[in-house]
Amino acid sequence: MSESGFSLHAGRGNPNWSATGPREAFHALGYFALDESRRVWTADNLGGRPEGRGIGERFDSWVRRHPQLPGVELLAACVQYAMARWAFDKDEFVHELADAVTGDNYPLPGRMLAHAEHIVRGYLGFEMFGTRPPKGDMSLFATEGAAAAMCYVFDSLVKNGILAEGDKVALMAPAFTPYVEVPELDAYGFEVVEVRASRSAETGVRQWHYPREEVAKLADPAVRLVCVVNPGNPPSPAPGDRVAEQIKEVVATANPRLLIVTDDVYGTFVPGFHSLAADVPRNTLLVYSYSKHFGCTGWRLGVIGLHDDNVIDEMIADLPQERKDRLARRYRSLTPEPEKLRFIDRLVADSRPVAPRHTAGLSLPQQAMMVLFSLFDLLEEGQAYKERVRQILRQRLDLLLEGARMQTADDGRRPGHHVELDLLAEAERVHGKEFADFLEKTYEPADPVLRLAARTSAAAPPGGGSDGPAWSVRISLADLDDMDCLKIGHQLREVFREYVAEWTRSPSPRGPTGEAGRPGAAG
Repeated sequence: MSESGFSLHAGRGNPNWSATGPREAFHALGYFALDESRRVWTADNLGGRPEGRGIGERFDSWVRRHPQLPGVELLAACVQYAMARWAFDKDEFVHELADAVTGDNYPLPGRMLAHAEHIVRGYLGFEMFGTRPPKGDMSLFATEGAAAAMCYVFDSLVKNGILAEGDKVALMAPAFTPYVEVPELDAYGFEVVEVRASRSAETGVRQWHYPREEVAKLADPAVRLVCVVNPGNPPSPAPGDRVAEQIKEVVATANPRLLIVTDDVYGTFVPGFHSLAADVPRNTLLVYSYSKHFGCTGWRLGVIGLHDDNVIDEMIADLPQERKDRLARRYRSLTPEPEKLRFIDRLVADSRPVAPRHTAGLSLPQQAMMVLFSLFDLLEEGQAYKERVRQILRQRLDLLLEGARMQTADDGRRPGHHVELDLLAEAERVHGKEFADFLEKTYEPADPVLRLAARTSAAAPPGGGSDGPAWSVRISLADLDDMDCLKIGHQLREVFREYVAEWTRSPSPRGPTGEAGRPGAAG
């Protein structure tokens, strides 16, 4: 039993799998780095900083001498792949890895280590852009997870005069809770415009598509920024090519300086995923976290990506001179030409008070882990791991729906990391609108969630907290074992049976409209 009183967390989204191979490689790298440290200076648990000259050859020799050490083979494969793809100077690359895993320096550059940026950019390009990459390069800022990245983005946009109190900020809803809450904080005071996924359903099954008229809200030039979780959380499916094309058209015509923040943490779970950062590169800030795919929420590994040719730098250049002078004073300790400081670098400075900028940046051991996760994914072993994780999620979704006897839209763009079940839509699908109306008039939306918790000790939050339908439940499949999914589904069906029994005993009984034994929520 956890401290919260629940034995199962069916809503948090903390994966219960873990990528073991790259973690073994990380620890092997640590042993190599310690040998390098002792080579420089050895005295009573005291070592020195790894030396760069000749470290590439010493690494190869060390690998040959430690063939049985867990992780050595994968570590060597990762280094070999990186050398072949990016033609790094081997001494410089291996030294960066050894120094990073030792954690004996401040991050330098603060935005991201040089070789690490190349590798993470390669990983993001492969997983987020696929066969349709945008032209030009993307610069990265390594952050303490996606939540920190999101905070840094909002803070820096405000500090640089790109957003101001009262500005309209759009949110594609339903959405991950922080995206619902952050724009409305008093510190920002934005006017939030919701772009809602359709609440229409085909035969009672929620589709979660964005209608054209909803996406068209972004054409208003007063809408300065839109936040997208892609694929969605909690409803799950990716918006799709039609929505991407409509957003491209909006940017090309009615709202050319619309900023897009896309959180693509679930992209790896969708075959053929394609990010808006590839479709609308000049306008988009890409936020990504390694937490879900690699099962590493505790590592806090995130990144912000911004294409070097972007509208934010243009907007800063077009600010009134008085505002530019104020910003120049803010950043003058960083560079003799602060007016030329790119927004991606301003993000780094703004992540701390500007003066102690030497404390900015993600810790070096975290960056080393990020590099090894990225390189692992680009190898055959990493692709096999990715497919296995996708299979796990597909099986868990099938078991949940089997137990509940519910349906979801058949959508190949669904990552399956989590699912939002619309309970009223399901009630209407199985027993008709009168039953759905009875539930809505008789009970609070949280009632089925509370009943489910009492039966299963599972904390599954209502979807209303994510701006979804009030009568919905959000279930994270990543955080549950297979049999937990089946059990929760079965108990959710039992909850509906209770409702049906209460409905038939009500003062004006109508009785279930579905025939006995009909597949559905009531069993």
